[in-house]
Amino acid sequence: MSLVELIAQADERGLAASGLACLDRCVPLLGGDDLVLRPLWTSLADGSDWGEGLEKARGSLGTGGTAAGGADEAEMLARRMLAAAPESHEAAGIRVWADACSVASLQIHRLLDPAEGAAAPADTRREGGAEGMSPLVAAELRRQVTVLELIAGHGPSGLRRALDISTEGRRVLRAVVSRRARGRA
Repeated sequence: MSLVELIAQADERGLAASGLACLDRCVPLLGGDDLVLRPLWTSLADGSDWGEGLEKARGSLGTGGTAAGGADEAEMLARRMLAAAPESHEAAGIRVWADACSVASLQIHRLLDPAEGAAAPADTRREGGAEGMSPLVAAELRRQVTVLELIAGHGPSGLRRALDISTEGRRVLRAVVSRRARGRA
């Protein structure tokens, strides 16, 4: 199944996990530490409201600043993901947010990958396989698909593995951002 189809079929928890995972992987662009979104993951796992954790994350990550490595457009996309997050992971707009996070995260990875060049738009990539994509973008696409499949197949118990996948992706993006910063120095 394509990423677009998986998002269309996902339930609220799957959509919230998908959007949160995309945002979590992009935290290095916002200057946040690895635990800044952990309260939101906890809320998904126990079914509690994530509004308070979301406000704390927004306060911690701020609304301005410049991304390491000068990745201004990528940072802007990550900030939009955070700003657009619904106040509840059960909100009516969760599907729209998860879909927008998917597109933004793939675009961020494309922007940060010099090998990607003028490749097809992220939206086109979500409808098929990873053929012709750079390794960074293809890996992000696979992570998004895997998160949705884990939640669909395992429900709340799939959240731990989804968080692990997100953590792995965040480490990769942190290394890319760091490498870009060193290259510009």
